[in-house]
Amino acid sequence: MSSIQAPAARPDNAPAAASGVDRVARAFVSGKAFIPFVTCGDPDLETTEELVVAMAEAGADLVELGIPFSDPTAEGPVIQAANLRALAGGTTTDQVFQLAERVRKRTDVPLAFMTYANVPFSFGVERFARRMAEAGVDALILPDVPFEERDEFSGPCRAAGVSFVSFVAPTSHDRVRMIAREAEGFVYCVSSLGVTGARSSISTDVAAMTAQVRQANPRVPCAVGFGVSTPEQAAAMAAVSDGVIVGSAIVRLVVEHGRACVDPVAAYVRTMKAAVAAVEN
Repeated sequence: MSSIQAPAARPDNAPAAASGVDRVARAFVSGKAFIPFVTCGDPDLETTEELVVAMAEAGADLVELGIPFSDPTAEGPVIQAANLRALAGGTTTDQVFQLAERVRKRTDVPLAFMTYANVPFSFGVERFARRMAEAGVDALILPDVPFEERDEFSGPCRAAGVSFVSFVAPTSHDRVRMIAREAEGFVYCVSSLGVTGARSSISTDVAAMTAQVRQANPRVPCAVGFGVSTPEQAAAMAAVSDGVIVGSAIVRLVVEHGRACVDPVAAYVRTMKAAVAAVEN
């Protein structure tokens, strides 16, 4: 059984809105979490808003919102192209904050920003973290920030009540335990070397990696991403982790259907959530 514990219940007179850290924790306490990713502004911000709400209704436990960046080094061609389309369409960081505010008024699903260090750095890291909290965004994921340089971002996030998510990868080796001990929110376990993108198979020993995380910090959940696209892969990854992250397969559906993508993506999320939920803790 999972050792992850639910946050304490709030008193009746407490505000209805949870803190970011509480919402991230709750994403994992009811079973295996399914975490979809979308690129904000692709094909447009209005569609992104409807996508997030529909995915939450379809069973998503946490949604990653990609803030477009011109050089997304961790992304494969599908998400790279989505970033460029969103930027060409005029999507800005301020607009993504406004999008998050609108989404938060419609759903309490946990939200995480995924982007690159230059985005919060250019915005002002402390200001960015405070703005996240104000907009109802619960976590920040920066795949280009090494563990040794995380304090510049994790400190301001912690002060604002936002989780700063750490990565472990097949190349982390002895560093996995060190990273896990300092982790907040959840640990993002990278299932495959290279960039994001659907893969026909996943050969990395993900079970060994997640076991190291759990041994070092049994209270922090670990979610597996990079390469997962089918229900069978999702179930296999859920069997050795606390959650599964899917990005490229969803972005590909957005590309295929354009502004009519909401229903196809919601159907996909329902299928993937069912596959993940069928795996016992």
